[in-house]
Amino acid sequence: MPRRSAPYDASKPAVCELAAGGVVRRREDGYVLLLHETAEDRWTLPKGHVERGESLLEAAMREISEECGLLGLELSKELGEVSYRFFLPERSTNVVKVVVFFEFWTTQDHLALEPIFDRFDWAAPKEALTRVAYEAERSVLGHLG
Repeated sequence: MPRRSAPYDASKPAVCELAAGGVVRRREDGYVLLLHETAEDRWTLPKGHVERGESLLEAAMREISEECGLLGLELSKELGEVSYRFFLPERSTNVVKVVVFFEFWTTQDHLALEPIFDRFDWAAPKEALTRVAYEAERSVLGHLG
């Protein structure tokens, strides 16, 4: 499947994006929720853009709800922020993205995935480290207790 992003191109314009997301853990065993993004054939954590007037925490909880249908999450702590950059050929624009991640706990096991995802899995934290596609998300998983 084609990738939507490419290496950063310093000769092209750049925009900054702020996002928030979560490492959602299942209360019964501490496993981490992973979502499989169909278009890029990769495992990822739920995250998305912060909307105008929205707090980082509100954005993370909204994105998790929109992407997989989980509600009533229990906030554990902020895990930190990551930043990365990439080029979007279809917009001929570089993106510098900052994502703040929170750790959440849930007792829910039934998910309703957004159409961009074709499946989900619960993985032990060490296994999740090997399955997520990008180093930025691996660094967040490294902060789990």
